[in-house]
Formats: sequence, structure tokens, C-alpha cells
Amino acid sequence: MMVEKTPKLDIFTYVALMIGVIAVGFPILYAVIAATLPIEEVSKVPMSMIPGNQLFHNISEAWSRGHLGQQLFNSFIMASGITIGKIVVSLFGAFSIVYFDYRLRTVAFAAVFCTLMLPVEVRILPTYEMAANLFGPLQSVWDMLGLNGIASWFAGHDIEVSLEFSLLDSYAGLILPLTASATCTFLFRQFFLTIPEELCEAAKMDGASPMTFFWKILVPLSKTNIAALVVIEFVYGWNQYLWPLLITTNPKMTTAVIGLQHLLPSPEDPPDWHIAMAGALIVMLPPVLVVIFMQRWFVKGLVEREK
Repeated sequence: MMVEKTPKLDIFTYVALMIGVIAVGFPILYAVIAATLPIEEVSKVPMSMIPGNQLFHNISEAWSRGHLGQQLFNSFIMASGITIGKIVVSLFGAFSIVYFDYRLRTVAFAAVFCTLMLPVEVRILPTYEMAANLFGPLQSVWDMLGLNGIASWFAGHDIEVSLEFSLLDSYAGLILPLTASATCTFLFRQFFLTIPEELCEAAKMDGASPMTFFWKILVPLSKTNIAALVVIEFVYGWNQYLWPLLITTNPKMTTAVIGLQHLLPSPEDPPDWHIAMAGALIVMLPPVLVVIFMQRWFVKGLVEREK
């Protein structure tokens, strides 16, 4: 195989790569150095770029001042729930679209795919309204059918019975509205289409049910895709800001990303930016560890396909 030598293009590529690394890495380096300095050094303009010896003190102060223990736990539950929910729902959705022949399945997939154009920020108000009262859309049907009177009679009291079930300030509210994923469904669909039809026919001849084929064949073949999506969706769930900000009012349900705002100094407070930077490092650590430990599976899931 002949390899073409392009020294000018190689130089341009390396320069562009170094600029990208500096643009992405310098803010992180700045935060790490600031987290090691005392308040006197952080307040200087420009700030010293020589690391100090106050890292563990600043991390301890940020942990206690920001109540990060409970918030990190909430973020972990939310990110894990969103990751598991997205992958499970998408696996079953793609399985249904590819392997079951029913009317309007193409329309169903097109409807799912079109939701890619509707991010959380666009549908935030109807999603919040649904979470505030899960059965709210059924309330008009309930009243129209006169079921309120029947329910009151069974209850033995002349009271108005309404369909109210709120997901606010709950883990279910943080997780369930974000579990549907058109991206994951599309990726699993595309992968299932690459699996030979003979494999499905052989499973039928062996007497395997659809769910047996799904669990024993499709899921093991999809493990690299699942691993790659675990990394992507965990980081996505961990970094959610707008939705947890709207749905949680109880401080015990606050996520770590939301809790960082309590570490930011106000104009009346001392400029404790070193504490804020230390808190940012703590909050940033879990998704970084997930990416590091699953890097091999992540890259394999993006560039390879199981045979």
C-alpha cells in the first residue's frame, strides 16, 4: 500500500490539533491551579499560574460549604437512571421497528426520528406541566365521563376526586422525562439492520421466541454499542442543568451541577473563587472517571462492529 507524503498538510493538522487542545485544556488547567491557591493569590490580576499547596483544604471547604455529598449522590442516581432508561427503551424500540412487521412502523420510526429536532429546552414547558401532574391530560376525560361521582361514592365521602400525581422533587421526575432517546434508537436500528437475516431465521427454526432472540443474540451482539452509549448518556445525564433546576425545589434533591451556584461568590462576599474551582473539580471528576475507565469500550463501540 502506497502512503502519500503530505508534510504541509501534516503540519497544518498538528497545529490545528494543538490549538484545539489548548482551547479545551487551558480552562481546566486554570481551574486546577486556582483550586490549589489561597484567596490572596487567586485575587491577584493576573492570577499566578504556579500551583499552590491548598488543594485538599479547598476541596474540603467546597465539600462542606456546598453540601456536595448529597448532591453528588442525586446526580449519580439521575445520570445512571437516564443512562439505563435510554438504552433499555431504545433497544426495545429498535427491536420493534426492525424485527416486527406491523402497519405504520415506518411512520413510527419517522416520528421518533423527528424528535431529534426537539431538544429538552424546546419542550421544557409541556414536559414540566406533565411532570407536575402526570395524569393531568386525563382529568378532562375523567370529569366528562362522570367518574368523579363514582369514585366519591366508593370512597364514602362527598368529595371531589382528582387525578393528581406529581413527579416534582423526586428521582422519577429527574429521570423519566429524559429516558426517551431518538439518537440511541436510531443507532440501535442501524446496527440491527446490519445483522444477517439468516441469524433470525435460524433462531426461529430452533424454536426461539422473539424475546429469547432479543436477550440471547441481539443484546450480546450490541454490547460494544451499549458500552459507547453508556459513556455518552452518563455524561449527558450528569451535565443536565435546566431540567433539574426547574423540577427540584427541595435542597435535598438538588444535583451537583445545580449546587455549584452556591459556591459562586456574590458581590458582598469575599472572592472565594478558589473554593468554587475546587467544587467544580469535584463535580467534574465522576464523568471524567467514567470516560477514562470505559475509554477502550467507548472507542471500540464507535469504530468496530461485532461479528
